[in-house]
Order: sequence, then C-alpha cells, then structure tokens
Amino acid sequence: MTLTTFIQKASGIVFDHRKTWLIVFAVLTVLFAASASRLVVDAGFNKMVPLKHPYMQVYRDYQKDFGSANRVAIALVQKDGNIFNKEYMQKLKALTDDVFLLNGVDRPSVKSLFTPNTRFIEVIEEGFAGGNVIPATFQGTDKDLETVRGNVQKSTEIGRSVATDFTGALVSAALLEVDPQTSQRLNYFEVAAKLEALRDKYSSDKHSVHIIGFAKAIGDIRDGARGVVMFFGIAFVITLVLMLWFVKDVKLTLVAIVVAMMPVLWLLGTLPLLGFGIDPLSILVPFLIFSIGVSHAVQMTKTWEREVVGGADSLTAAKRSFSKLFIPGTLALLTNVLGFAVIMLIPIDIVRELGITASLGVAWMIITNKMLLPIMLSHLSLSKGAAAKEAYQESRVDKIWHAAARCVERPRAAIIIAAAAVIGVIGIWKAHDLKVGDYGVGVPELRPASRYNQDNAKIVEKFAIGVNTLGVVAQTKGVQGACTNYDVMSVIERFDWYMQNVPGTQSVISLPGMAKMVNAGFNEGNLKWRQLPRDNQVMAQSVTPIDTSTGLLNTDCSAMQVLVNTSDQQGETIARLVQEVKNFSAANPSDKVEFKLATGNMGVTAATNEAVDKARWEMTFFIFGALLIMCMITFRSLRATLCILIPLALVSILCEALMPVLGIGLKVSTLPVIALGVGVGVDYGIYLYDRIEIHLEEGKSLSTAFFEALNERGTAMVFTAVTMTIGVGTWVLSALKFQADMGILLAFMFFLNMLGALFLLPAMAAFLLKPHPVANPRP
Repeated sequence: MTLTTFIQKASGIVFDHRKTWLIVFAVLTVLFAASASRLVVDAGFNKMVPLKHPYMQVYRDYQKDFGSANRVAIALVQKDGNIFNKEYMQKLKALTDDVFLLNGVDRPSVKSLFTPNTRFIEVIEEGFAGGNVIPATFQGTDKDLETVRGNVQKSTEIGRSVATDFTGALVSAALLEVDPQTSQRLNYFEVAAKLEALRDKYSSDKHSVHIIGFAKAIGDIRDGARGVVMFFGIAFVITLVLMLWFVKDVKLTLVAIVVAMMPVLWLLGTLPLLGFGIDPLSILVPFLIFSIGVSHAVQMTKTWEREVVGGADSLTAAKRSFSKLFIPGTLALLTNVLGFAVIMLIPIDIVRELGITASLGVAWMIITNKMLLPIMLSHLSLSKGAAAKEAYQESRVDKIWHAAARCVERPRAAIIIAAAAVIGVIGIWKAHDLKVGDYGVGVPELRPASRYNQDNAKIVEKFAIGVNTLGVVAQTKGVQGACTNYDVMSVIERFDWYMQNVPGTQSVISLPGMAKMVNAGFNEGNLKWRQLPRDNQVMAQSVTPIDTSTGLLNTDCSAMQVLVNTSDQQGETIARLVQEVKNFSAANPSDKVEFKLATGNMGVTAATNEAVDKARWEMTFFIFGALLIMCMITFRSLRATLCILIPLALVSILCEALMPVLGIGLKVSTLPVIALGVGVGVDYGIYLYDRIEIHLEEGKSLSTAFFEALNERGTAMVFTAVTMTIGVGTWVLSALKFQADMGILLAFMFFLNMLGALFLLPAMAAFLLKPHPVANPRP
C-alpha cells in the first residue's frame, strides 16, 4: 500500500462517517469530564527521590536506626527576652503535644525540650549524673525555670533544640510515608494545613512560629500552583484574542480553541482512571498540551482557510487539509510523544509521572487534531469578510517571505551558518557553568521572599547546626563491640576532623566526638583528657551515656552515623562534601569500618543531584536519538534530518547556557524543560520541511520551494511561536519561582526554535540538499 493510498483510506474512514465520529467524540468528552472531576493534586516524598540510587539504598537500610530525612521542624521564637519564662514553656509543651498527635508523625521521633530523648549529662563527685532537660516535676516556677536553664547549658542542645541566643526552641519530628491511622499514603497537603493551623494557634505579639520541612514546602508550592489556573486563563484569553486577529473568523477561532482544549480535558480525565493524581511540580503540563494543541490547530485551520479562499467547498477543503497535514502532523505529534516518553527513563517517580502525563496528552491530540478538527471544519463556512482579509494578509506577508527565501542563497546561508556556529561555541562555553542542584538558600521552587524561605532563614539564623544534614554511616565489618574498639573509633574520629575542615561544613557531630567530651568529664573536665581512651573499659564508660536516640549509633553499635551539618544546600556544596567523603575513604582504607553515603536530607539531595546529572546526558541522547529515527523514517534522508535537528540542538545548548546566567540550577523541576522545549520546537521544522520536500519533488528550485513552504506554513508557524512565547512569558509573574523559571526557559526555546526553522534550517539545506540553480521566487 502506497502512502497516498493509505491517506485516502484514512480520509474515507474519517469523512464518510462524520456524524458517527462526532457522537463518539461527544460521549468520550462527557465521560472524561466526569472522570476529571475525581482528579486530585498528589504529592509524596518518595516520588521526589531516586529510590534505586546507591545513597538511597543506604538511607533506606538505616532509616529505622537513624530516622527519616522527611522531617518537619517548628521553631517557637520569643520576640523579646529568652525562653526561660512560664508562658513560653507552657506554649512549647502544648506545641510539642500537638505535633505528637499529628497524623503521619512518627511519634518516637518527636523531639523538643519536653520529650524524654532530650537529656543532659553532668559530672559530679560520684561520676556522671543526668536526666531529662525538663524534669517530670516541672511546674514553671522560677526555681524550675532556673533548673531548666542549667540543664540546657549542661546538654548538647544549644544550637540544636535551643537557639544559640536562647530566644527560641525547636519541635521536630519525622513523617511516615504511609499514615498509620488510615493505612493510606500520607496526605502532605493535610499535614501542611495542620502545620499552618499550629502557626496561627501559637503565634502572638510575644511569640513567632517558623516551620520548615518537605510537607510544608510542598503545601506552599501547591498553594502557589493554584495561581497556575489564573495564568492558564490569561494564556487562554491571549491565545483567543490573537487567534481571532489572525484567523479573522469567530466560528473558526472558537472551533480551533475548543479542539486545542480537548486533549487537556481528556488527559485530566485519563489520569484518575490510571490511578494517578497531578503533582504540583507537573501542574504546568496541561498548559503545554494546550499550547501544542493550538500549534497544530492553527496549521489545520489556516490550511483549510487557504483552500476555501482558493474556491473549494468546506468538505473538500477539509479533505485536502487532512491529506496535506496528516503525515507531517502525525509525525510531529508522534515525535512529541516519543520525546516526552524519553523522560520516563529518569529513575525519579515525579519525572516519570510528568513524562507519562505529557505523552498521554499529546497522544490524545493525534486523535482530536487529525480527526475531530477536520470533521468540524467540514461543517463550517468561511465568512466573506474573513476570506477577503485572508487574501489581504497573504499579500502582505509575501514580501516578508520573499526576503526570508533568500536565506538559501549560499553566500547568505554561509553567513547564517557561521553566525550559528559562533553562537553555538559561546553557548557551549557558557553551558559549562550550569550547576546541578540548588542555587541560594531555602527552597528554590519558591520566591526568596516567600514565607517558607523566610522561616528557613530565621531557623538558620537562630540554630547553629542549620537545617541541612549529610549523614555518613560508619558500618563496621565483623567487629564485636565496635563502639569500644579504639581502632574503629579512631578512624571515625579522624573522619570527623577531616570533614570539619571541608568548606561547606558548618559542624560535625559523631560518636567519638561526644565520647571525648564524656571522657574529659570523668577527668574533671580537663581538656587534656578530651581524647579517645585506648582501654576498652574506659571507652565503654565514655560511650555508655550516649543514647541511641541521638542518632549516632544503632542498638548493637554495628553502625555509627556521622552528621555533617552543611552551611547551605547548593549543589556545588553537596557535591564537594560527597567527594571529600569518598576521598577520605580512598585515602584511609580499613578492614574494620566502611563509610557509606548517605543519610539525612542532604543525603537525599546528593542522590537526587547525581541522578539528575546522569539523566541530563541520557535524556538528551535519547530524545535526539528518537527524533533522528522518526525523521529518518519519514523523510528517508540523513541530510534532511540534520537540517531539522541541528537548529534544535543549538537552541538546547543555548537554553543550558541561559540557565546559569539566570541563576537556575539543573534539578528535578527544571530537568524536563529541555525535553519539553525540543518536543514542541521540532513541530516547526517538520511542518516546514515537509512542504519544502514536496515542492522540490515538483522540480522547483530550493529558493522557490522554501518560498512556497513559507507561504503555506510560515504564517501559522510564526503566529504559534509568538502566541506560545507570550503565553508562557506571563509565568514570570507567578508566585512560584520554578514556574517563572520554566516560563522564561520555554519562551526562550519556543521563539528560538521558530527562528531556527526560519533561518538556520534553509541555510543548512542550501549546502546539504544540493539545490538546483537558484530561480527567482514567484511574484
């Protein structure tokens, strides 16, 4: 079966049963709309991390011993004076109780001055004594408050549970991924709402409350994501107005917009059927689907309009438009599906969900754009005013396309290619500055002035250990009583000292470090005795007062955790610390102890950053590989494929060069931008080259073929690019920084991909396609 025969049969299937298909589409739309009403916003801590990464395997192996990195911390800060007053202590006690009773909290992990895992140790004449920092007999009297002050100073909690200036205290807890009360996955948005209720409850003119943690961050991101609906509406109105100006016919405009919205509705209806929700970090995908839908709808409507203006009736025009656009349009959409599907190779669930969501939306678009839209167009009629305006518009752009068609003249083409090469070299040079991970402090998905990032800044200011911890597990190798073994403890001590001197380390807490302080305590606090004893019994005496609740050792002492508190969470800092851990292990091999990465919230960040860095190259390779295969199958020419792909590759490089200039790091939320931008941008090249190839086969020169292609597809292509650029450009006003970042990057890629198709593609074709001698384009 030839391609022409196939298209004719497909056309018959579509147009010979128009009414039946309209009924089917109407029923499907109603069903999907009903299903979409059950769609919920969904989030999870484990979805954000690469669970198969070696660091995460270590994290999960020791999670029961050393706790989860998925924690919340609430700081109750006294605005004037210090915490040692009755009113403050009553509030702190009540706050601790409320946190303990929150759904999803791992109750044994709750820690504050009022929990029994917050203890002090002191040296007395008989040896060591200790107890809870706040004794069970505490009543809030002046004597009790003085006792608590003394116990705090004897403990190691200053800078940890208590602010360094004694103006605040922390209540912290780990969260379970599954809520034990409901046996369902924890609803982080409910947790975030309850945390915010605690803020309202305990804030006053005397006290302020500051909350950090994944649950609170994702809640704030969800709240900011509600603004996406507003931006979607703004983009919809902008698109509607511009299309009305461009198409010049109200009915045609409304049909195009409705059909562009259909795959979005069908997608939202499909997700609940697959058991998916929509994550706050992928909530922008429906708008991208709408944008792609507009792009293809404009091509179809303008082709139909051109046929009608040329004298064809509506049905004939629809059939001709279907025949002309079926192959390039389906190829472009299949290429989009394949490109988005590549994202699913990244071993992070949230990114995989984004890939599935985007792929499904574009897959539905193949049906709506290639079947529903031409059927609806076949029932429309073009107003006389619109026809006249279309003819006038064609005459005005002819001059522009005449000028653009000269890009295929070899002297001009050489200049364009040389300029592109220079820009590409500069882009590659700047792209080397792209950093994996976060920039700045706090949560980069939110604005620096957001409440969460202000809370984070306050806690960092008040508490010396900071809020970012990289945990390294010292796993012993068949050593009994490792905590009392000098060889094991001395290696960990050296590691402690080594990491203290690495830039980016704020402080280090380890079992040997604590044991040295206890040993000095047994010797009247003399600093000369602040060292590890070599005798096993004396070592046991120094280690015994240190409880497993500190997170520094497990019950049988076969594993000890070294906590490296970092100065920030920037990708560069985390990568440096991780590398130094590896360097120490390599330089200090031991047959008794092995240092394993990683636990703590920065351990999770380190694993995620490494997975993203690896996925960056894999994703780029696979997406361009997929595009190469699809274009080769369709055009059967490596030269033609290079003409389409090289402009896309150049724009991808420039996008990576722009990111460090704007202070945007490569992370889970920004990684898919390249794939999304390339997936949308390839449409321009495919639509344009398809017509160039057809006109070349008719025996026309390259300049004439390019002029004809621009006349048929160029106006719609430029309109789509400008409309999508303006639409995503409005995102810069979003309360969510990651939405603003994506808006800038996508607008940049959409517009430059259009310029690449208009100028660089024909310039390369001038050399690669070996065109016929240049003939003057038709007047």
